[in-house]
Amino acid sequence: MASQSNELLSALISLCVIAFMKVSVDGAPKVQCYFIFGDSLADSGNNNPLRTFAKANYPPYGIDFPNKTPTGRFCNGLTTADIIGQRLGFTNLIPPFTLAHGSTILQGVNYASASAGIREETGRHLGQNICLDGQLNNHRAIVSRITALLKTKAAAKAHLRKCIYYVGLGSNDYINNYFLPNYPTSKEFNPDEYADALIDQYANQLVSLYLSGARKVAVFGVGLIGCTPRAISTSKGGGCANAINNAAQIFNRELKSLVDRLNRKFRNARFIFVDIFEMSSGDPTSFGINNLGTLNFSFSFLIICMVIIIIIISIFNGVLEIDHLNFADIHFRVQGFECWMLPSQ
Repeated sequence: MASQSNELLSALISLCVIAFMKVSVDGAPKVQCYFIFGDSLADSGNNNPLRTFAKANYPPYGIDFPNKTPTGRFCNGLTTADIIGQRLGFTNLIPPFTLAHGSTILQGVNYASASAGIREETGRHLGQNICLDGQLNNHRAIVSRITALLKTKAAAKAHLRKCIYYVGLGSNDYINNYFLPNYPTSKEFNPDEYADALIDQYANQLVSLYLSGARKVAVFGVGLIGCTPRAISTSKGGGCANAINNAAQIFNRELKSLVDRLNRKFRNARFIFVDIFEMSSGDPTSFGINNLGTLNFSFSFLIICMVIIIIIISIFNGVLEIDHLNFADIHFRVQGFECWMLPSQ
Protein backbone atom coordinates (compact mmCIF):
# COMPACT_ATOMS: atom_id res chain seq x y z
CA MET A 1 0.00 0.00 0.00
CA ALA A 2 2.88 2.37 0.74
CA SER A 3 4.27 2.01 -2.78
CA GLN A 4 0.84 2.63 -4.29
CA SER A 5 0.41 5.76 -2.19
CA ASN A 6 3.83 7.05 -3.22
CA GLU A 7 2.99 6.50 -6.89
CA LEU A 8 -0.32 8.32 -6.46
CA LEU A 9 1.38 11.13 -4.55
CA SER A 10 4.02 11.53 -7.27
CA ALA A 11 1.37 11.61 -9.97
CA LEU A 12 -0.63 14.26 -8.15
CA ILE A 13 2.45 16.40 -7.52
CA SER A 14 3.32 16.20 -11.22
CA LEU A 15 -0.19 17.31 -12.20
CA CYS A 16 -0.04 20.17 -9.71
CA VAL A 17 3.37 21.35 -10.94
CA ILE A 18 2.04 21.44 -14.50
CA ALA A 19 -0.96 23.44 -13.31
CA PHE A 20 1.18 25.86 -11.35
CA MET A 21 3.53 26.48 -14.26
CA LYS A 22 0.58 28.13 -15.99
CA VAL A 23 0.14 30.50 -13.07
CA SER A 24 3.71 31.66 -12.46
CA VAL A 25 5.90 31.96 -15.54
CA ASP A 26 8.10 34.98 -14.91
CA GLY A 27 10.80 35.43 -12.32
CA ALA A 28 9.97 39.00 -11.27
CA PRO A 29 8.30 39.57 -7.89
CA LYS A 30 4.56 40.04 -8.27
CA VAL A 31 4.51 42.62 -5.48
CA GLN A 32 7.09 45.14 -4.31
CA CYS A 33 7.31 43.96 -0.73
CA TYR A 34 6.08 41.40 1.76
CA PHE A 35 5.73 41.82 5.52
CA ILE A 36 5.14 38.93 7.92
CA PHE A 37 3.56 39.02 11.38
CA GLY A 38 3.13 35.77 13.28
CA ASP A 39 4.31 33.10 15.69
CA SER A 40 6.46 29.95 15.44
CA LEU A 41 4.76 28.97 12.17
CA ALA A 42 6.44 32.00 10.55
CA ASP A 43 9.37 32.91 12.85
CA SER A 44 12.59 32.95 10.83
CA GLY A 45 15.00 33.85 13.61
CA ASN A 46 13.59 36.71 15.68
CA ASN A 47 13.61 34.59 18.83
CA ASN A 48 17.27 33.63 18.48
CA PRO A 49 18.62 36.51 20.62
CA LEU A 50 15.79 36.34 23.17
CA ARG A 51 15.87 34.66 26.57
CA THR A 52 13.33 31.94 25.85
CA PHE A 53 12.89 28.20 25.52
CA ALA A 54 10.99 28.90 22.28
CA LYS A 55 14.00 28.76 19.97
CA ALA A 56 14.83 26.68 16.92
CA ASN A 57 18.44 27.66 16.21
CA TYR A 58 19.82 24.16 16.78
CA PRO A 59 19.54 20.74 15.05
CA PRO A 60 17.40 18.96 13.96
CA TYR A 61 15.69 22.20 12.92
CA GLY A 62 16.96 23.30 9.52
CA ILE A 63 18.17 19.86 8.39
CA ASP A 64 16.65 20.48 4.94
CA PHE A 65 17.55 24.17 4.81
CA PRO A 66 20.51 25.14 2.55
CA ASN A 67 23.75 23.95 4.19
CA LYS A 68 21.56 22.22 6.81
CA THR A 69 21.58 25.45 8.80
CA PRO A 70 19.23 25.89 11.78
CA THR A 71 18.09 29.49 11.25
CA GLY A 72 15.47 29.78 13.94
CA ARG A 73 12.66 28.43 11.78
CA PHE A 74 10.56 25.88 13.63
CA CYS A 75 10.70 23.28 10.88
CA ASN A 76 13.20 21.24 8.89
CA GLY A 77 13.18 23.63 5.93
CA LEU A 78 10.95 26.52 4.92
CA THR A 79 7.79 27.88 6.54
CA THR A 80 4.46 28.65 4.89
CA ALA A 81 5.39 32.35 4.92
CA ASP A 82 8.67 31.52 3.12
CA ILE A 83 6.86 29.45 0.49
CA ILE A 84 4.36 32.23 -0.15
CA GLY A 85 7.28 34.63 -0.61
CA GLN A 86 8.77 32.31 -3.21
CA ARG A 87 5.42 32.07 -5.00
CA LEU A 88 5.27 35.87 -5.00
CA GLY A 89 8.56 35.81 -6.91
CA PHE A 90 11.09 36.89 -4.28
CA THR A 91 14.43 35.21 -4.93
CA ASN A 92 15.69 35.89 -1.41
CA LEU A 93 13.90 34.95 1.78
CA ILE A 94 12.39 37.87 3.65
CA PRO A 95 14.81 38.64 6.52
CA PRO A 96 13.81 38.56 10.19
CA PHE A 97 13.57 41.93 11.90
CA THR A 98 16.77 41.18 13.83
CA LEU A 99 18.72 40.93 10.55
CA ALA A 100 16.89 43.55 8.46
CA HIS A 101 19.41 46.16 7.39
CA GLY A 102 19.86 48.80 4.70
CA SER A 103 17.78 48.81 1.55
CA THR A 104 16.77 45.15 1.97
CA ILE A 105 13.86 46.36 4.10
CA LEU A 106 12.25 47.74 0.94
CA GLN A 107 11.37 44.16 -0.03
CA GLY A 108 9.92 43.38 3.36
CA VAL A 109 10.62 42.19 6.89
CA ASN A 110 9.58 39.18 8.96
CA TYR A 111 8.52 40.18 12.49
CA ALA A 112 7.15 36.79 13.61
CA SER A 113 8.09 35.50 17.05
CA ALA A 114 7.62 31.97 18.38
CA SER A 115 5.22 31.59 21.34
CA ALA A 116 3.79 35.07 20.66
CA GLY A 117 0.13 35.88 20.49
CA ILE A 118 -2.45 38.59 20.24
CA ARG A 119 -2.31 39.05 24.01
CA GLU A 120 0.87 40.34 25.61
CA GLU A 121 1.12 37.65 28.30
CA THR A 122 0.68 34.74 25.90
CA GLY A 123 3.60 32.30 25.84
CA ARG A 124 5.58 34.18 28.48
CA HIS A 125 5.96 31.04 30.64
CA LEU A 126 8.52 30.00 27.99
CA GLY A 127 10.43 33.26 28.26
CA GLN A 128 10.61 36.37 26.13
CA ASN A 129 8.72 36.82 22.88
CA ILE A 130 7.50 39.63 20.67
CA CYS A 131 3.71 39.84 20.93
CA LEU A 132 1.71 41.34 18.08
CA ASP A 133 1.79 44.81 19.63
CA GLY A 134 5.59 44.52 19.78
CA GLN A 135 5.72 43.34 16.17
CA LEU A 136 3.62 46.33 15.13
CA ASN A 137 6.00 48.64 17.00
CA ASN A 138 8.90 47.08 15.10
CA HIS A 139 7.02 47.60 11.85
CA ARG A 140 6.49 51.27 12.61
CA ALA A 141 10.25 51.58 13.11
CA ILE A 142 10.79 49.93 9.72
CA VAL A 143 8.25 52.26 8.10
CA SER A 144 10.26 55.21 9.43
CA ARG A 145 13.42 53.73 7.93
CA ILE A 146 11.65 53.14 4.60
CA THR A 147 10.50 56.77 4.63
CA ALA A 148 14.10 57.87 5.14
CA LEU A 149 15.28 55.66 2.26
CA LEU A 150 12.58 56.91 -0.13
CA LYS A 151 13.01 60.53 1.02
CA THR A 152 9.30 61.43 1.40
CA LYS A 153 6.26 60.14 3.30
CA ALA A 154 4.29 60.14 0.05
CA ALA A 155 6.81 57.83 -1.63
CA ALA A 156 6.82 55.51 1.38
CA LYS A 157 3.02 55.43 1.45
CA ALA A 158 2.89 54.60 -2.26
CA HIS A 159 5.43 51.82 -1.74
CA LEU A 160 3.72 50.27 1.29
CA ARG A 161 0.26 50.09 -0.27
CA LYS A 162 1.65 47.75 -2.93
CA CYS A 163 2.93 45.24 -0.38
CA ILE A 164 1.42 41.99 0.84
CA TYR A 165 0.97 41.64 4.61
CA TYR A 166 0.84 38.15 6.13
CA VAL A 167 -0.74 38.13 9.60
CA GLY A 168 -1.11 34.83 11.45
CA LEU A 169 -1.54 34.80 15.23
CA GLY A 170 -4.00 33.40 17.74
CA SER A 171 -2.86 29.78 18.12
CA ASN A 172 -0.65 30.54 21.11
CA ASP A 173 -3.43 32.51 22.76
CA TYR A 174 -5.07 29.12 23.17
CA ILE A 175 -2.33 26.48 23.45
CA ASN A 176 0.10 28.71 25.35
CA ASN A 177 -2.43 30.65 27.37
CA TYR A 178 -6.11 29.71 27.64
CA PHE A 179 -5.63 25.94 27.85
CA LEU A 180 -2.72 26.07 30.30
CA PRO A 181 -3.54 25.98 34.02
CA ASN A 182 -0.97 28.62 34.97
CA TYR A 183 -2.86 31.31 33.02
CA PRO A 184 -6.05 32.83 34.51
CA THR A 185 -7.87 33.42 31.21
CA SER A 186 -9.87 30.16 31.25
CA LYS A 187 -11.23 31.15 34.66
CA GLU A 188 -12.06 34.68 33.52
CA PHE A 189 -13.69 33.80 30.19
CA ASN A 190 -15.71 31.01 28.64
CA PRO A 191 -14.62 30.12 25.06
CA ASP A 192 -17.08 32.55 23.43
CA GLU A 193 -16.08 35.41 25.73
CA TYR A 194 -12.39 34.70 25.19
CA ALA A 195 -12.80 34.74 21.42
CA ASP A 196 -14.62 38.07 21.71
CA ALA A 197 -11.81 39.51 23.84
CA LEU A 198 -9.17 38.31 21.38
CA ILE A 199 -11.06 39.66 18.37
CA ASP A 200 -11.57 43.07 20.01
CA GLN A 201 -7.83 43.37 20.58
CA TYR A 202 -7.00 41.92 17.14
CA ALA A 203 -9.31 44.47 15.51
CA ASN A 204 -7.37 47.37 17.04
CA GLN A 205 -4.09 45.78 15.97
CA LEU A 206 -5.21 45.28 12.37
CA VAL A 207 -6.47 48.86 12.23
CA SER A 208 -3.05 49.95 13.50
CA LEU A 209 -1.46 48.00 10.65
CA TYR A 210 -3.79 49.74 8.19
CA LEU A 211 -2.82 53.13 9.61
CA SER A 212 0.83 52.20 9.03
CA GLY A 213 0.10 51.88 5.32
CA ALA A 214 -1.08 48.28 4.82
CA ARG A 215 -3.67 47.86 2.09
CA LYS A 216 -3.43 44.15 1.13
CA VAL A 217 -3.62 41.97 4.21
CA ALA A 218 -3.96 38.17 4.40
CA VAL A 219 -5.25 37.25 7.87
CA PHE A 220 -4.68 33.60 8.75
CA GLY A 221 -7.05 31.81 11.08
CA VAL A 222 -6.12 29.27 13.73
CA GLY A 223 -5.52 25.71 12.53
CA LEU A 224 -6.22 22.29 14.03
CA ILE A 225 -4.38 23.13 17.23
CA GLY A 226 -6.20 20.37 19.07
CA CYS A 227 -4.48 17.82 16.85
CA THR A 228 -0.87 18.69 17.67
CA PRO A 229 1.08 15.94 19.45
CA ARG A 230 1.02 17.92 22.70
CA ALA A 231 -2.75 18.37 22.57
CA ILE A 232 -3.31 14.72 21.67
CA SER A 233 -1.12 13.60 24.57
CA THR A 234 -3.42 15.42 27.00
CA SER A 235 -6.65 14.25 25.36
CA LYS A 236 -8.68 11.36 26.73
CA GLY A 237 -8.69 8.49 24.26
CA GLY A 238 -5.55 9.64 22.45
CA GLY A 239 -7.40 11.55 19.73
CA CYS A 240 -7.56 15.23 18.90
CA ALA A 241 -8.55 17.53 21.76
CA ASN A 242 -12.05 18.54 20.71
CA ALA A 243 -12.34 21.33 23.28
CA ILE A 244 -9.28 23.05 21.81
CA ASN A 245 -10.44 22.61 18.21
CA ASN A 246 -13.93 23.85 19.09
CA ALA A 247 -12.45 26.97 20.68
CA ALA A 248 -10.34 27.53 17.56
CA GLN A 249 -13.44 27.34 15.39
CA ILE A 250 -15.22 29.92 17.54
CA PHE A 251 -12.24 32.24 17.11
CA ASN A 252 -12.13 31.64 13.35
CA ARG A 253 -15.82 32.46 12.91
CA GLU A 254 -15.33 35.71 14.80
CA LEU A 255 -12.17 36.48 12.82
CA LYS A 256 -13.94 35.98 9.50
CA SER A 257 -16.63 38.42 10.62
CA LEU A 258 -13.93 40.90 11.64
CA VAL A 259 -12.30 40.66 8.21
CA ASP A 260 -15.68 41.36 6.59
CA ARG A 261 -16.14 44.43 8.81
CA LEU A 262 -12.68 45.73 7.99
CA ASN A 263 -13.38 45.42 4.27
CA ARG A 264 -16.59 47.41 4.68
CA LYS A 265 -14.88 50.07 6.78
CA PHE A 266 -11.72 50.51 4.71
CA ARG A 267 -12.84 50.54 1.09
CA ASN A 268 -9.35 51.36 -0.19
CA ALA A 269 -7.90 48.22 1.41
CA ARG A 270 -8.41 44.50 0.98
CA PHE A 271 -8.37 42.03 3.85
CA ILE A 272 -8.51 38.30 3.10
CA PHE A 273 -9.39 35.61 5.64
CA VAL A 274 -7.45 32.37 5.15
CA ASP A 275 -9.10 29.50 7.02
CA ILE A 276 -6.18 27.25 7.93
CA PHE A 277 -8.52 25.08 10.02
CA GLU A 278 -10.50 23.97 6.97
CA MET A 279 -7.36 23.64 4.85
CA SER A 280 -5.77 21.42 7.50
CA SER A 281 -8.88 19.28 7.76
CA GLY A 282 -8.50 18.41 4.09
CA ASP A 283 -12.03 19.34 3.04
CA PRO A 284 -11.71 20.05 -0.70
CA THR A 285 -15.17 21.67 -0.83
CA SER A 286 -14.18 24.46 1.55
CA PHE A 287 -10.58 25.50 1.01
CA GLY A 288 -10.87 28.25 3.58
CA ILE A 289 -10.02 31.08 1.21
CA ASN A 290 -12.58 33.71 0.23
CA ASN A 291 -13.12 35.01 -3.29
CA LEU A 292 -12.06 31.85 -5.10
CA GLY A 293 -14.14 33.00 -8.04
CA THR A 294 -11.40 35.45 -8.99
CA LEU A 295 -8.88 32.65 -9.52
CA ASN A 296 -8.28 31.04 -12.88
CA PHE A 297 -8.83 27.32 -13.41
CA SER A 298 -5.21 26.28 -13.10
CA PHE A 299 -4.77 27.88 -9.68
CA SER A 300 -8.07 26.44 -8.43
CA PHE A 301 -6.99 23.02 -9.69
CA LEU A 302 -3.68 23.47 -7.88
CA ILE A 303 -5.45 24.15 -4.59
CA ILE A 304 -7.57 21.01 -5.01
CA CYS A 305 -4.42 19.00 -5.72
CA MET A 306 -2.65 20.25 -2.65
CA VAL A 307 -5.59 19.52 -0.38
CA ILE A 308 -5.65 15.95 -1.74
CA ILE A 309 -1.87 15.64 -1.27
CA ILE A 310 -2.01 16.66 2.39
CA ILE A 311 -4.73 14.05 2.99
CA ILE A 312 -2.62 11.34 1.34
CA ILE A 313 0.52 12.33 3.25
CA SER A 314 -1.42 12.35 6.51
CA ILE A 315 -2.88 8.87 5.87
CA PHE A 316 0.14 7.04 4.49
CA ASN A 317 3.20 8.84 5.79
CA GLY A 318 2.07 9.50 9.35
CA VAL A 319 2.93 12.53 11.42
CA LEU A 320 3.77 15.82 9.71
CA GLU A 321 5.01 17.57 12.84
CA ILE A 322 8.72 18.15 13.49
CA ASP A 323 8.16 18.79 17.21
CA HIS A 324 5.21 18.80 19.60
CA LEU A 325 3.67 21.94 18.07
CA ASN A 326 5.29 22.71 14.70
CA PHE A 327 5.17 21.15 11.28
CA ALA A 328 7.62 19.72 8.77
CA ASP A 329 8.60 21.47 5.55
CA ILE A 330 6.26 19.36 3.39
CA HIS A 331 3.23 20.57 5.39
CA PHE A 332 4.29 24.18 4.97
CA ARG A 333 4.86 23.65 1.24
CA VAL A 334 1.34 22.30 0.89
CA GLN A 335 -0.12 25.23 2.83
CA GLY A 336 2.01 27.68 0.89
CA PHE A 337 0.73 26.32 -2.40
CA GLU A 338 -2.85 26.32 -1.12
CA CYS A 339 -2.85 29.95 -0.05
CA TRP A 340 -4.18 32.52 -2.47
CA MET A 341 -1.91 35.49 -2.95
CA LEU A 342 -3.60 38.84 -3.50
CA PRO A 343 -3.17 40.51 -6.91
CA SER A 344 -0.54 43.25 -6.97
CA GLN A 345 -2.73 45.82 -8.68
